[in-house]
Amino acid sequence: MGLTATWAAILLFLFFLSSPPPSSTVIAGGSGEDYVRPLPRKTLSLPSRPKRSSDPQQVHISLAGTQHMRITWVSDDEFSRSIVEYGTSPGEYTSSYQGESEFYQYLLYSSGKIHHVVIGPLESNTIYFYRCGGQGPEFQFKTPPSEFPVTFSVVGDLGQTGWTKSTLDHISQCKYDVHLLPGDLSYADYQQHLWDSFGALVQPLASTRPWMVTEGNHEKESIVFFKSGFEAYNARWKMPYEESGSPSNLYYSFEVAGVHIIMLGSYTDYDENSDQYAWLKTDLGRLDRERTPWLLVLLHVPWYNSNWAHQGEGKSMMAAMEPLLYAAGVDIFIAGHVHAYERTDRVYNGGLDPCGPLHITIGDGGNREGLAHRFYHPKPEWSVVREASFGHGELKIVNSTHAIWSWHRNDDDESVKSDEVWINTLASIGCILENRPEYRTIQMSP
Repeated sequence: MGLTATWAAILLFLFFLSSPPPSSTVIAGGSGEDYVRPLPRKTLSLPSRPKRSSDPQQVHISLAGTQHMRITWVSDDEFSRSIVEYGTSPGEYTSSYQGESEFYQYLLYSSGKIHHVVIGPLESNTIYFYRCGGQGPEFQFKTPPSEFPVTFSVVGDLGQTGWTKSTLDHISQCKYDVHLLPGDLSYADYQQHLWDSFGALVQPLASTRPWMVTEGNHEKESIVFFKSGFEAYNARWKMPYEESGSPSNLYYSFEVAGVHIIMLGSYTDYDENSDQYAWLKTDLGRLDRERTPWLLVLLHVPWYNSNWAHQGEGKSMMAAMEPLLYAAGVDIFIAGHVHAYERTDRVYNGGLDPCGPLHITIGDGGNREGLAHRFYHPKPEWSVVREASFGHGELKIVNSTHAIWSWHRNDDDESVKSDEVWINTLASIGCILENRPEYRTIQMSP
């Protein structure tokens, strides 16, 4: 048996060993559930390594606290420096910072040298030009604004197929400030070279705007007795968990303009005795809704889902954390995991609630597993729009009280706006947080 066949057999065995048991206005396009979708597309074949080992590759950026940006890249040259030079004019680098680097080993795979460098303080709404490792090509990024309006592109469950590329092409046409990804990035699933090809695939976008991500089930890659999970994800996609007081890269928070965003971990402990629950309670207790009138939550597994796929998987986390988040007045709740689009009305405790968050499921980025076509009928009263198509979302926070959400279907190679709704903050529609019994619990947090 050749090396390739041996490796494939090992991966197949480990996969089965480690996998858990199965467990408001449409303004374009046809009726969502009746839409005739184009055929699936094949997985992309991308070069995972550059021609020169010294060149930076898989470059992506992420927010790293107030007025700071983390630059991450990989190099094949183990002697390359973890340094970023930058400035506001092309080729003129007036500042430079050094950072850290790491490697990881995964069975027969050895990663390149993974660099993380935090730069700043940076001016808001400003274009910066930068170079990684002291050589190679010049990149540029734009910092988010410090005031409204601010726009987010949103998509989950990306993968590396032809539909992924279509989704990314559509996102590139969107004038956004920050990209939000609620889990399932590369679909490497133990095949570590696919992390490299995913990094190359998203670099044109992820090197120009901050990508803020949280983990999904396909990031776990645990192996019984060998690997505890999330090794590649944590090494490659370091988020501002330390900057937000979190003990884990699997959950954290950050702020953009007047928006506080919490990224939760569906695949780490979340009960009332967990570190994540304690951190969340503390993070919510520190909120200043005058400074950040909008509160968003992202995670991978949806809590309100009328699709047959992954039905009920979020119930235990919802039981533990929904009262806490309801008390804090979460405005919008975004999830992935289910490979379809769904938007709910405002909900809480399993039913309609005018002072609950609006839930969005957007696990439709283009992954190789295909779409989740089967929805429950009749449609629950809280489900407003649902459709099994690939696409992406755009959330524009217009001011301290109003935002507009739109979902854009991948219709062949065209981006078709298929759902759009105006959203108000809970405070602006008369939902008084101080009147909620759970609110006092949050305020008592250290």
